[in-house]
Amino acid sequence: MARKATLIGASGLIGSSLLDILLNDNYYDEVHILVRRSLNRRHSKLKEHIINFENPKEYFEGISGAETVFCAIGTTLKKVKGDRDAYRKVDYDIAVNAAKTAAHCGVFGFSLVSSIGANAADNNNFYLKLKGIVEEAISKEQIPQVHIFRPSLLLGHRQEKRMGEGIAQFLAPAIGGLLFGKWRVYKPIAANVVAKAMVSAAKIQSRGIFIHTYDDIMKFVLKVDQHQE
Repeated sequence: MARKATLIGASGLIGSSLLDILLNDNYYDEVHILVRRSLNRRHSKLKEHIINFENPKEYFEGISGAETVFCAIGTTLKKVKGDRDAYRKVDYDIAVNAAKTAAHCGVFGFSLVSSIGANAADNNNFYLKLKGIVEEAISKEQIPQVHIFRPSLLLGHRQEKRMGEGIAQFLAPAIGGLLFGKWRVYKPIAANVVAKAMVSAAKIQSRGIFIHTYDDIMKFVLKVDQHQE
């Protein structure tokens, strides 16, 4: 039986790296992506599902039969013009609907991109509170393996320009070198490194809910690099 991976958020910073890795990894025979509009990409392993994300029924075809669902969906308040309800429809509704569908379809693993500092009890930061609420909702679904990745500042080239993030990326090497001990979780990290760690973690047939920050992510990538040598 073909081994299938499903990816949501394939056009984003981490998602685009995930797509490249999954398509070039012999572990997976099929890679299904759920998108709003076509990415106009061709590959023998790739199956594109153009769906209405507001209709949970449309998730099923792309997710059914998958071994792991990778969710790297996300937006910004700028994109939704400050509309927090619209923001929630992306960051919460899509991720949680995907997890509910995965549980219904008997998917083994669900891998989520969250954020360092995610905390459902944080009433002072809308972004981090919502990330925490998403984590809690997904963790309650009957999915044998849940990996939650909490990176800090992501390094990589985005199609959209974010001035503040661009400045932070420029300063990242200096900032990262100053973060030790408990502050290491805030070290900037390349998006493709997070993507590589997500795929590595998904191949381990362990059950449970796992939360990964900077050091865990780097350990996964180190194992991959050692295996490839």
